[in-house]
Amino acid sequence: MPVLHTPAPRTPPTALTRLCLPLLAAALLSAAPGGAAADEPGWTAEPAAGGAAAARPYFYLAGPAGTVLEDRLALSNTSDRERTVTLRGADAYNTADGAFAVRPAEAAPAAVGRQGGDPVTGAGSWISFGAAGTVKIPPRTRAVVPFTVTVPPASFPGDHPAAVVAAADGREVGVRVHLRVGGPTLAALTVEDVSVRGTGARAVVAYTLVNRGNVALAPELDIRAEGLFGEVPGRTARTLPVELLPGQRVSLTEPWPGAPVLDEVSLTLTVTAPGAVPATATASAWCVPGGTAARTGAGLLGLGGVTLAALLLVRSRRGRGGAPAEEEPAAAGDRAPEHELTGASR
Repeated sequence: MPVLHTPAPRTPPTALTRLCLPLLAAALLSAAPGGAAADEPGWTAEPAAGGAAAARPYFYLAGPAGTVLEDRLALSNTSDRERTVTLRGADAYNTADGAFAVRPAEAAPAAVGRQGGDPVTGAGSWISFGAAGTVKIPPRTRAVVPFTVTVPPASFPGDHPAAVVAAADGREVGVRVHLRVGGPTLAALTVEDVSVRGTGARAVVAYTLVNRGNVALAPELDIRAEGLFGEVPGRTARTLPVELLPGQRVSLTEPWPGAPVLDEVSLTLTVTAPGAVPATATASAWCVPGGTAARTGAGLLGLGGVTLAALLLVRSRRGRGGAPAEEEPAAAGDRAPEHELTGASR
């Protein structure tokens, strides 16, 4: 899996960089510049800065369907030998635990459409380097390579996450591409499959987030808990360290150090994101120590308590002279004589 250039900021820039310059490979490096893999010697890949503009951590492109967008990738060979770098576009997605990843070169570019389930082409296939798909970079040289993003006319509006991937010497470096197609946007998400794992300070709340809109989301989670004897500590609202891409589903866990040791708890999870209607999900769980055995023991203990209470009630009724309902009434001739109470008035 390619190494990503840098985590994407939550708020993309509003300016659209549109540059189209020929391949430049003449700048002798006096010092190794920072890049996507600055900690690994040999070569780096990063968005090319335009003129006096500051370095960019990722690409951001936006435009209506049917247009062609342009930008540039900077490759720096910091070694003393020539490097051959191959370039390609790749679809981006969330892994099961929410991490950002790009698909390998051998993966099919088809993805599931957001409407109707029809297969559509992923944004990675919209990226083209033309004849510069393979670049030879002399030692201690920086090359600037232009590329285009051709947005199909029938593309859905919203975010289409992708990446530019550079590969050389058995190593890949991915640079994020934030691509937004013009049109109506919808921020929508749901939270599902809520459960509690573990007990006490080691308890965690497991849940699933689903992005049902067409823009990337930065979700915020709030957990409320109610026990048999009132409210118990939950988790205050906090922004999750996840960028949830359109159409993606991720399974996450949230530490719950304030979970009770022995209680029946009702959980309410509320997830919000900018522009989206808050989503909620509820679940009930027994918080008991020792796992299944302890839960079974607690159930048996509760059953024994109910049985004991019933026996005490029957004995109490008998002590007050009450006869069991199932006892046959005695025949009239066999009844014992009634005794007068000494001193009772007539």
